[in-house]
Amino acid sequence: MVMQLIAVAVIIVTVYLLIKKYETRMVLIGAGLLLCILSLSPLDAFTAFSERMVSSSLIQAICSSMGFAYVMKYTKCDMHLVHVLSKVMTRLGFFLIPATVVVTYFINIAIPSAAGCAAAVGATLIPLLIAARIHPAIAGGAVLCGTIGSMLSPGMSHNAFVANMANMEVVDLIARHSPYSLMAGGIAAVSLAVVALVKKEFKMASVAGDASSSSAQATPEAVRPNYLYATAPFIPLILLILPFFESFSTFKLSVPAAMLIGSIYALFITLTNPAQITKEFFKGMGNAYGDVLGIIIAAAVFAAGLKASGLIDAFINFLTHSPEFARWGGTLGPFLMGIITGSGDAAAFAFNETVTPHAAQFGYEIPDMGMAAALSGALGRTMSPLAGAAIVCAGLANINPMEIAKRTAPGMIIGVIAVALFML
Repeated sequence: MVMQLIAVAVIIVTVYLLIKKYETRMVLIGAGLLLCILSLSPLDAFTAFSERMVSSSLIQAICSSMGFAYVMKYTKCDMHLVHVLSKVMTRLGFFLIPATVVVTYFINIAIPSAAGCAAAVGATLIPLLIAARIHPAIAGGAVLCGTIGSMLSPGMSHNAFVANMANMEVVDLIARHSPYSLMAGGIAAVSLAVVALVKKEFKMASVAGDASSSSAQATPEAVRPNYLYATAPFIPLILLILPFFESFSTFKLSVPAAMLIGSIYALFITLTNPAQITKEFFKGMGNAYGDVLGIIIAAAVFAAGLKASGLIDAFINFLTHSPEFARWGGTLGPFLMGIITGSGDAAAFAFNETVTPHAAQFGYEIPDMGMAAALSGALGRTMSPLAGAAIVCAGLANINPMEIAKRTAPGMIIGVIAVALFML
C-alpha cells in the first residue's frame, strides 16, 4: 500500500513536469526507473527499455513512414498537393471552413506529423481563409482541427503500437477504427462551422471577389501546382488499401515496401538526385526512431515502474470490478493530458502500455480500447494552446493560440464524449 501511494505521488510529479514542458523521454524514463528502484526491482526498467527498443513491427512502420514524409518534404510533393487542393476551394463561401478541415484531415493522412501538416497546409489555406473574410482564429482552427487525420495513417505511431499489441496488421486496425476517426473529424468540421456561424466570424459574400487576391496571398512563392507531383503523397496509401478490393485481395504489401515504392515514384516523377532522396529517407528514419520511438520506449520504462510498484495491478483490479470506469478513464485521461501538455502521446502510450493489454477483463477488446485512448489524446491536443500544431497555426494566422483553442474546444469535447460512448 505504501509503495502504491509513492507511485501516485510520482505520477503527480510526472504530470507536473510534463505540464512544465520538461523533456518527455527524460521525465518518463526517470520516473519509471525511480519506481523500479524503490520497488527493489531496478532491472525491470532496463528490461522494458531493451525489449521495446527492438519491436520490429513498430520500427518498420514508423521509421519507414517518416522516411517517406521527409522525401515528400524534400521534393515538395506535399506542397504541390496543398496547392492543387486550394485551387478547388476558392469559391466555397461559408463551406470553406469545413472544407479546410476535411482537406487538412486527408492531407494529414499522407503527412502524419501534426505540426508538419499544419505548416504545409496552413501556409496556403490560412491566408486563403483570411482573404475570404473569415476570422483568423477560425482559419487557424480549421487547419488545426484537420490534424487528427493522422489517425488513419499507417505511419502513425499509435496504429503500429496497438496493432502490434493486438497481433493484427496495421491496415486492418485502421479499417476497424476508421468509422470513429472519421466521425471525430466530421464533428470537428461541423462544430467549428457552427462556432463561426454563432460568433458571426465569416462573410461569405466577399469570397468570389477576393478569389484572385486570396490565391495570391496563399501562394507567396507563386508555385504552379504540378498535378503529377500532387499524386505522390497518396501512393503508399493506395498500395496499402488495394487488398481490401476483391480484385486485389492477394496483393499485400508491408508498410515499409509501400513507403519505399512511394519514394521511388517521387524520385522518377520529380527527377531528383537519387543520392539526396536516399539521404532524406534515412534521415527521416533516424529522426523517427529518436523522436517517436523514443517516447514509446520511455513510456514502456514508466509502465514497468508502475507495474513494479503494484499500482497497475490495483488499478486493473478496480477496473475489473467497476468496468464502467474503463470507458471514461481510457478516454478522458489521455484527453485531459493532451490539453494540459499539448501532446496526448505520452498519456496514451502509458495507458496502452499498462491497462490496454487487460482490456478483455473490462469487457472490451485491445484494438478498441487502445485506439480510443490514442484518438482521445489527439482530440485533447487539438484544443490545447500548447500544442506544436496550434502554435504553428497561430503564427500563420498572426493570433494568440488560446483564441484558436477556444474555437476548437466545443468540437473536441463533443468528439471525446462520442468516442467514449460509441467506440467503447
